[in-house]
Amino acid sequence: MTTQDISKTASDDPTLYGERAIEAGSLITFPNPRPGREYTIDITLPEFTCKCPFSGYPDFATIHIHYVPDEKVVELKAIKLYINSYRDRHISHEESINLIMDDFVAACDPRSVTIKGDFLPRGNVHTVIEVAHQK
Repeated sequence: MTTQDISKTASDDPTLYGERAIEAGSLITFPNPRPGREYTIDITLPEFTCKCPFSGYPDFATIHIHYVPDEKVVELKAIKLYINSYRDRHISHEESINLIMDDFVAACDPRSVTIKGDFLPRGNVHTVIEVAHQK
């Protein structure tokens, strides 16, 4: 049995496979299997990271998405990769949650959605940002 270096590809791209997946990621949707029924979907993403636009220090949060789909549902692996794309962005708590909302609504146009970012305390300050959208 041989071992394989999973960080390498045939083209010897130095970018790791997870980094390539995050870079190529986008919010993918699929048809709602029950478009005539109102139901909710709750997604929790506990490993959100971004960087403070002023200090460059990392910020950590849990993102909560609560939505009622209309015609489309967001694919879970796609939302995971999309959220991971924030890890190297210098972006405020407020802008990150509002941008996630904008991209989420553009991708799946839900009946309603609430997105909350619960950021870990830093410097004795705990921040929770919540935005809502309704058709």
